[in-house]
Amino acid sequence: MARVLINLPARAKRGELIEIKTLIAHPMETGYRLGPTGGAIPRDIINRFTCTYNGEEVFRAELFPAIAANPFITFFTVATESGEIVFSWTDDHGNTQTEVRQITVE
Repeated sequence: MARVLINLPARAKRGELIEIKTLIAHPMETGYRLGPTGGAIPRDIINRFTCTYNGEEVFRAELFPAIAANPFITFFTVATESGEIVFSWTDDHGNTQTEVRQITVE
């Protein structure tokens, strides 16, 4: 679907608050613009973002047409145990892009 940048610490101490930053490159067409033939360009936005930490959802966002192209999302969670953090973006066409990152908790 698109290029993704994810920034989170590779290591954290148990109980530490960690900041997670994500950015996904996506054209984010609102559906309000007209194309070269005068017809509306169909809407195509990322409408859902979720993040799970070892299978438990820690963050969810529903996005709407007013969101910028290439949405940047930042949030915090507590490092509880080592494992995987899974990020998923879903667009209006039902396409989902998933990225997985590992974190080590000491």
